[in-house]
Amino acid sequence: MKRSPRDTEESGRRITRRALVLGGAQAVFATALALRMRHLQVTQADEFRMLAEENRINIRLIPPARGLIYDRAGHIVSENEQNYRIVVVREDAGDPEEALARLTRLVPLDQDTIERALKEIERHSPFVPVTIADRMRWEDVARVAVNAPVLPGISPEVGQSRHYPLGFDFAHVVGYVGPVSDYDLAQIEDPDPLLQIPRFQIGKTGVEAKYEELLRGKAGTRRIEVNAAGRVIREIDRIEGEPGADLQLTVDAGLQNFIQARMGEESAAAVVMDLEQGDLLAIVSSPSFDPNLFVRGISVADYRALTETPYRPLSNKSVQGAYPPGSTFKMITALAALEDGAITADETVWCPGFLKLGTRRFHCWKRGGHGHVNLMESLQQSCDVYYYDIGQRIGIDKIAAMARKLGLGEAQDLPLSAVGAGLVPDRAWKRARYGEEWRIGDTLNAAIGQGYVLATPLQMAVMSARIATGRAIEPRLVKSIDGVEQPARPGEPLDINPANLARIRQAMDAVVNTRRGTAFNSRVVAAEMAMAGKTGTSQVRNITAAERAAGVFRNEDLPWERRDHALFVAFAPAEAPRIAVAVVVEHGGGGSTAAAPIARDITLRALYGEVPPLSAYPERQRWQVDEKLRNLPLRDPGSAPSSGRSRA
Repeated sequence: MKRSPRDTEESGRRITRRALVLGGAQAVFATALALRMRHLQVTQADEFRMLAEENRINIRLIPPARGLIYDRAGHIVSENEQNYRIVVVREDAGDPEEALARLTRLVPLDQDTIERALKEIERHSPFVPVTIADRMRWEDVARVAVNAPVLPGISPEVGQSRHYPLGFDFAHVVGYVGPVSDYDLAQIEDPDPLLQIPRFQIGKTGVEAKYEELLRGKAGTRRIEVNAAGRVIREIDRIEGEPGADLQLTVDAGLQNFIQARMGEESAAAVVMDLEQGDLLAIVSSPSFDPNLFVRGISVADYRALTETPYRPLSNKSVQGAYPPGSTFKMITALAALEDGAITADETVWCPGFLKLGTRRFHCWKRGGHGHVNLMESLQQSCDVYYYDIGQRIGIDKIAAMARKLGLGEAQDLPLSAVGAGLVPDRAWKRARYGEEWRIGDTLNAAIGQGYVLATPLQMAVMSARIATGRAIEPRLVKSIDGVEQPARPGEPLDINPANLARIRQAMDAVVNTRRGTAFNSRVVAAEMAMAGKTGTSQVRNITAAERAAGVFRNEDLPWERRDHALFVAFAPAEAPRIAVAVVVEHGGGGSTAAAPIARDITLRALYGEVPPLSAYPERQRWQVDEKLRNLPLRDPGSAPSSGRSRA
């Protein structure tokens, strides 16, 4: 049917309107799309560029080289060694168990290693590289690198690990490092991001722990490009961190090794102090342990072996061990009495072998007594009754004040773990501690270094140093930091009459160098190296009246843990002192037989700077000394196995 012109015109108008509407809609859409594209390409270009970069570029921390530790002569005692390890990034690796299963087809991994790695992967962010295994062989690392395409997220790395080339000799001084634990992180208010790196090592004990922040250094960063599978393509750039500071200790590695060898398997401690600067030339605790065992995490078997022995190798006895000082304390009681004017140097006290107080007898070590003794003779022969008598005259508070003046009763400021304060008791202390009043019997016991009195070998060395110099000398352990010398602590003159100190020094000379002296058998015959000292024997058990009546058991007839401690303090040379020495042998018996011979060998080694010549010993003892010294397992610290001194 033919359409009319009017219908045709109307139809055309409708089509035109629809075309205009559709065209307008298309124009609006195109304009909106163009504006959106402009917004994305121009306004948000930087943001999307950054997102794209993050998809293929990772930023990782670079652990800094830990600072090195040297002895006073420059021998390295704590260093870094190259360490090949394998790490995994969970975000790139996918299922951790499956990833580790693939890895075990290439390198041998025991079940403990796998379980520990899985725990660490679970604990940390998916983007943090977690160490699966370290100290790997080069062959295993190379095998992983070659097979990288089938090990997404797993890659080999070269890092650093701590190593102690002198091992046992410095274990208690330098300490050791170990992996960061949850406990370590909990103790730090704002932990360094470095500490979040799995198995990152920090100082756990000793100098390593006390100087942790200085030794650790500052982290660096590196940007790496990775592909879609997480494989590292290339390193884009690197900003190196700041290596840790190097420390130089005051300790002489050769002397330290000599003392460790001389003590052997004894449960003992020794300290040697330089009297000019206060430097600690040696600070030894025996038996020791290998700190390298702790670097990667010690095994249960090794740890049990260290903790289940009564000799306590993990304890630093030189600063932690608190012992009754015994007769080495008598110089303090004597000085307190001289300063008080309660006695004169020539005044004598009668010793019948005991002092009676009420119904109780306080015995002298010599059952028959010493007869009349003056100050010099009382120290020379170590008469207990003499000190019971003068202790009653001056009282505990004056004795305690003198003890503190000579360095007892306070923890020395040293970068070592658990430095002990010992104990100097007085009336106020007993009232606060036990709610009881001080008794005269307490004073008598304290006057001979027994009862409540406790001191560390370090404190005994400080006491001897102050008597020898007349100064409030303080021990120093760190000589320099990054080459900057640290302040020495020679001390100001003590508020003690120099004449009284001279009398005590003369008496200590007599202890060693006169026939009636308790340490005469440990004398030095080389006049220029002559030693002055004082023996001490501290009881660890009560001797009953029945035992005294039947005869006191000899130490060698008792179980080891019930024997007396043996002590000896000294300074040398007697005429012009350069060093002070303190030795404690746990349950060693008598100070004259167990501690004094060790102290003599230590003193001569420190003064001569090498194994002492036989000419310094009494002629009759030389063959025994020669046999003992020749069989010591000594080593030259300069020839100790080392993995390099580089901080890089």
